[in-house]
Amino acid sequence: MDDTYIALLRGINVGGNNKIDMKALKLAFEQAGFTAVKTYINSGNILFKSGHLPKKELGPITENAILEHFGLNIKVLIYAAKEFLSIAKALPENWVNDKEMKSDVLFLWEEVDDEKVMEQLQLKPEVDQVIYVPGAILWTVARENVAKSGMVKIVGTDIYRKVTIRNINTVRKLVSLIENLT
Repeated sequence: MDDTYIALLRGINVGGNNKIDMKALKLAFEQAGFTAVKTYINSGNILFKSGHLPKKELGPITENAILEHFGLNIKVLIYAAKEFLSIAKALPENWVNDKEMKSDVLFLWEEVDDEKVMEQLQLKPEVDQVIYVPGAILWTVARENVAKSGMVKIVGTDIYRKVTIRNINTVRKLVSLIENLT
């Protein structure tokens, strides 16, 4: 598991912008030298093995591969499998993403990955349930309160530009894929 990573791309295949085909993305990662490459849904989730490259080199390598293959300058967050699993493990079991609840994980850029990031959020304690864990903010709200949630107020802010969001179902599926890959 030490050489297993997950790459989370920000802002691809959203509203017809920054279109990237997942088969082509898999090929781009393989051509960049990564192995056991798997993609999951069109939002830009890639599991891969890196060999012996240090984690800090993986972001620039993957971003460069995307630029070369697709002509897109896309921010890529890289998590070691253990880091990703640690974030997922912090999710309360009763949090779901269904008709009644909306639960998301906001994965943080390194420069904002600090508990103080919570001070930049317009939280509404009577509506939002929010937990900071290293690497991410875990957020849930009742669907009936989504419009009242502080989550809707982060769109367009500086902090919003420094996160990539996945719903809890995607995160839990990625955990399953990581466990099957290692």
